[in-house]
Order: sequence, then structure tokens, then C-alpha cells
Amino acid sequence: METILLTGATGFLGKYVIKELEQENIRIIAIGRNEKIGNTLNSDKCKFYKIDFSKIDELEKIFKTEKINKILHAGALSSAWGKWEDFYSSNVLGTDNVAQMALKYKVNRMVYISSPSIYTKKKDELNISENDVDEKNELNYYIKTKIMSESLLKEYHNKGLYTVILRPRGLIGVGDPSLIPRLLNANSKIGIPIFNDGKNLVDITCVENVALACKLALNTENINGEVFNITNGEPTEFKTILEDFLQAINEKPKYLKLPFSVVYGIACIVEKIYKIFNIEKEPNLTKYTVCTLGFSQTLNIEKAKKKLGYKPKITLQEGINAYGKWWKENKKN
Repeated sequence: METILLTGATGFLGKYVIKELEQENIRIIAIGRNEKIGNTLNSDKCKFYKIDFSKIDELEKIFKTEKINKILHAGALSSAWGKWEDFYSSNVLGTDNVAQMALKYKVNRMVYISSPSIYTKKKDELNISENDVDEKNELNYYIKTKIMSESLLKEYHNKGLYTVILRPRGLIGVGDPSLIPRLLNANSKIGIPIFNDGKNLVDITCVENVALACKLALNTENINGEVFNITNGEPTEFKTILEDFLQAINEKPKYLKLPFSVVYGIACIVEKIYKIFNIEKEPNLTKYTVCTLGFSQTLNIEKAKKKLGYKPKITLQEGINAYGKWWKENKKN
């Protein structure tokens, strides 16, 4: 029976990956920092350890205790704002530690969860392939450290480690702590910023589909060194997705229509002020957020379909409906 190490197990994606993998004849060693959530993951197929993978001594204890066959490295500091030291420690040093242990203990495969945020630019981008990366993109620290981490993985691949990289776009689903809550929060206050009347095309991904892609990346043969875009394969206008979500939770949309250049300029000023005064709380506007809302970005997933056999199992509308039902039930509580 194979043993798979899952980092970031207590995060949004983590529990869905465990649910997907528990259908297989495997053991899961789940690590994360949130012990309260982690303890809920324990089962006859999953064992949780409270571990900080940015500390290599802590991480190595797992490899000395358990025989790890494969790794799914989903743990990361994922935010549009924060300190450089925190992003570097988690996303670069942490990834280096995991890859180092994988090579040292002869792990058969390491799957790394990266991010299509590394494609983000101040322009529309359609049908983006896995090669369309500007390695000098420094729009925020998250993007910079994800690019650095991917470069690290390539180095370890060249040293003999079997590596696979996934770039899942805009995860949504029940329990989403980030994307939809931010939009709903903006809608309840000043309104959601939209540009070009919200006609920009966006790709998002139901978290269940990402979990499926993770399983495929762990098991599919002949994909050593490959990188895959992952989405629902349903590019849709931003305003349409937004209104579908709001309708699912019985809310009315409130928009903030401003010229992109004005909002981007405000975001630049706000970020500078936050950095000068060392404010840790994420600004209401960031350059990354404005670019994400202001331009089209769609990903080509043909490579994942052909080489991984990836086929989304939940449609965007199904994901929206499930989120709406969950949100209304939890709001009442």
C-alpha cells in the first residue's frame, strides 16, 4: 500500500484532496499547522501530524517515522498581501525543504501545487499555455515566490526527482475562505469593482475538480517534469459568474464602476502607504486584485486533458448551486 504525504492538509484544498484520495488503496500522511482542523482529518486511511514544513528538522521527523512513496505539496502562504519574509519562508524555503527530503528519502514522485496567478498582467490574456510565463513578474510577493518555487522544482527534477506541477485557477467550493467571501464582502459595502461592464472572461475551478487533478497527477504515468493548467474549462464573463453566485444566495449585486487606470492608480498608492507604515492587514485594493477584475484571463487545459486524462466532474453551475445552498444554511446558523 502506497503512502502519500500531503502538505497544506488543513487548507481549503486539503480536505477535498483527502476525500478524493481516500477512495484509493493508499495511506495519507497529512501535515499542517492547524491542529484543531488537522485532528478532524484522522481516519483509518489518514493520519495527521502538526508540522511546519518551513522547518526542515520538523519535516524530516515525518520521513524518519513514515515510509513516504509520493508527495502532494499543496501547502503555501496564499495571499495578495503580506511580508516578504513570510512568503519566502513558506513558499520558497518550505518547497525547497520538501523537495530536499523527497530526493534524500527516494520518494517516487512530488506533485507541486503552483498558481496561474504567475500569468497575471495588465492586459487581456486568452488561451494561456503552460509556457506563457514571465519569470520576472513581481506583481506581488505570492507571484514572485511561486515563480521561484517552480524554478526550484525544475532544479530538483534535473537532479533526478520525479516532479509534476499543477496550476489550478480560482478555486471555488463549499468552505472557500477567500475568493467568494471577498467578493461578497465588497458587495455588501462599497460594491464590487467592475471594468468594461464586467465582460472580461475568467476561468475558475470547482475545488472537487482540482482534487481530481491532484489524484491524476499522482498516478498518471509518463508525466515527469510536466506542468499542467487546471480549470473547469468554462470561460465565462465575470459579471455573469458574479450574478449567478449572488442569485444562488439571494443577494442583489452592487457594482462600483470606475476606469481601470484610476482604480489601479489608487491601488498603487494604497500599497505604498501600507508598506511605508508596515500595515499587515490586506488592503481593500491591491494591484493584483484590480488586474484580476479588470482583464480577461483564460487558460488552455488541452495538455491536462490529453496527458492527465483530466475531465472536470463538476460543472461551474453545479459548483455555484452547491456553494449557494451551503452559504444560506450557514448564514442562518
